[in-house]
Amino acid sequence: MVRSQTPEIAVIILNYNGRKWLEQFLPSVVQNTPTSLAKIWIADNASTDDSVAWVKSLFPSVNTLTLAQNFGFAEGYNQAIGHIPCRFVLLLNSDVEVTPNWLEPLYQLLRKDTAIAACQPKILSYNEKEKFEYAGAAGGLIDIYGYPFCRGRILNSIEKDGGQYEGESEIFWASGACMLIRKDLFLTAGGFDQDFFAHMEEIDLCWRLKNLGYQIQYTSSSIVYHVGGGTLQTGNPQKTFLNFRNNRLLLFKNLRKGTIVRTNIIRNILDMLAMFNFLLHFQFKDAWAVIRAQIAFRKMMFQAFNKRQQFEYIREKNSIREANTKGLYPKSILIQFYLNKKKKFTQLRW
Repeated sequence: MVRSQTPEIAVIILNYNGRKWLEQFLPSVVQNTPTSLAKIWIADNASTDDSVAWVKSLFPSVNTLTLAQNFGFAEGYNQAIGHIPCRFVLLLNSDVEVTPNWLEPLYQLLRKDTAIAACQPKILSYNEKEKFEYAGAAGGLIDIYGYPFCRGRILNSIEKDGGQYEGESEIFWASGACMLIRKDLFLTAGGFDQDFFAHMEEIDLCWRLKNLGYQIQYTSSSIVYHVGGGTLQTGNPQKTFLNFRNNRLLLFKNLRKGTIVRTNIIRNILDMLAMFNFLLHFQFKDAWAVIRAQIAFRKMMFQAFNKRQQFEYIREKNSIREANTKGLYPKSILIQFYLNKKKKFTQLRW
C-alpha cells in the first residue's frame, strides 16, 4: 500500500467571532481545495462566539487551532504559522469565496521558481463580480511616498475586469486576503510585524522580502471573490488610524537610508492635508484618527528603528541578490490621480 504524501500547503483562515463568514464561505474552500494538496486550518483568535464548535461539528476534516487571546491579524497569523507544520502557507480571509482550481496555479508558481517568495490570485469583488476588489485586485504596488495601489484599483477608482490583467506579473505586494507564501521565508523575514495589529502588515512583509531580493507574483489563473471590510468597514475611524499609522511605520522600516528624511517630511505635509480634507467633509472622527496616527507613529519610531537595524542583520545573512524594487512607482500616485486624471494602472508611465 502506497502512503499518500503529506500536503505541503496549510490554508489558514484566521477567525475572530466570524461564524457568519465561515457559514457563508468555508464550504467553497472545503469543496475546492484538494486534500492531496492542502490541509485547511481555522486559527481562532480566542473568539467568544461558537464559531469553532460550529466548524468542528459540520466540517470535521477542517483542523482548528485556538489561540490564547485575540492577537489581531498580524500576530494571530504569526502564532498560527509557528504552530502549523507545512512548507507553504496560504493566508485566506474568512470572507473570501474561492473557485475551482484556485490553489493549483499559486502552488505551481512557487514550485517553479525559488526566487518567488509569495504570490496572489486575481481578486474580484464578491458583491460586484465584474469588478476588481479594493484590497488586492490584480496585484499590489506602492508609490515613492508609501501610498499603496493596485493593478485594477487606484485610490478609490476600481476597474472592471475586462481581461486587461491576464497572465503572470511581478508585483510589489500580495494581498493578505489571499496570499501563498513560503513558510521558511515568512519566518526568515520576521513574519508580520505585531505592532501593526491589522492593515498593511502584508505590504511591510512583502517589502522586506523584496529587500532580500525575492519576487512577489500575481497570476490570473487563480480567481477568488472577496467581500472586503469584514472586520472594519470603510470609513471606520479605527481603520483610518491603523492605515495612516502603519503606512508611516512601513516606510520608516523599509525605505533606503538616503530617502527616509525627505519622504518623512513630505508625508507629514500630505497627512495634514488628508486631515484637513476629512474636516472639510465633516468627518471629524477620521480627522482625529489621522492626528492620533501621527502621534502614535512618533512614539513608535525608536522601536521601528530597532526593527530596521535587526532586519539589516537578517539581510546580510539571507539576501539572494540586491533589493528588488520592481513595483515601486517612482512618482506620486496622488499627483497622477488628482492632477493628471490617471485613474487606471494602464495609464501610468513607469
